[in-house]
Amino acid sequence: MINVGIIGGAGYTGGELIRLLINHPEVDIKFIHSRSNADKYIHEVHKDLIGDTDLKFTNQLSQDIDCLFLCLGHGESTKFLHENDVAPHIKIIDLANDFRLKKDRVQATLNRTFIYGLPELNKEEITKASNIANPGCFATTIQLGLLPLAKEGLLKDIYTTGITGSTGAGQALSATSHFSWRANNIQAYKTLTHQHLGEIGESLSQLQPNTDFDLSFVPWRGDFTRGIFVSSTITTDLSLEELFPLYESFYESHPFTQISRTPIFLKQVVNTNKAIIHLEKAGNKLVVHSALDNLLKGASGQAVHNMNLLFGLEETTGLRLKPAAF
Repeated sequence: MINVGIIGGAGYTGGELIRLLINHPEVDIKFIHSRSNADKYIHEVHKDLIGDTDLKFTNQLSQDIDCLFLCLGHGESTKFLHENDVAPHIKIIDLANDFRLKKDRVQATLNRTFIYGLPELNKEEITKASNIANPGCFATTIQLGLLPLAKEGLLKDIYTTGITGSTGAGQALSATSHFSWRANNIQAYKTLTHQHLGEIGESLSQLQPNTDFDLSFVPWRGDFTRGIFVSSTITTDLSLEELFPLYESFYESHPFTQISRTPIFLKQVVNTNKAIIHLEKAGNKLVVHSALDNLLKGASGQAVHNMNLLFGLEETTGLRLKPAAF
């Protein structure tokens, strides 16, 4: 069994992680840390888990674990690791953005080096790693749509739009997360400046080095709770008859990324660890549609996938989830 601890278990990603791990056949949760909810039952915060677990939140840490998940706010993981000694044998999976960029992955003061945890890009490196920087949700969606093109050196000017559910903003209330604002409403935000652009560029450059490509990204807030749908446009003379096999070959050994030859929609991926991709073409313009659940494949499901790889388990263990009925 893999003994795990969770830091920051009260938020959306923490809740999803708990739901996955209490049902994972190879995991024993040793503690779930939350300073503000210490001594409360998990189901008092994540109310759907009533009857599923008798665990309580704690404000104490234990070194008697094999893997530590950090479900903290962006910038908080670095602070936590500097303030708390985590034994060298404990593998760390960070769901924040602290270690996603190359310049942040080698942490000399912590004696730790992080690997960017996108299995479809770095599976072999992940299996040999000790510490994982879990990718961002928008970054995962966009990258999965573009990686096969990068491998073939086809990227130059990329125009991407994507819409995300309200859970992507986290649990803390803000003016744009209230139901009365979100319902029957959409809004563009962080136009051309989204924080995931850096990690996307690094990953694409990993497969298409020494090329000056430009990525323009406009994200949207949607009036639904979970899921991301992205459409990326590039110019290419390759036909769909050439492009579909290229994508199918690239993802052949990756069980969670599926290529659909028919149009896709968000409900196919919500409550699953799947990413589904579809291609459309008009003239020399290719549009790559990609969709996933931001809390699962875009966060906690991917974190569990990374854990499975770190500990030599079959990578789909505990993650064969099916979408809810329509």
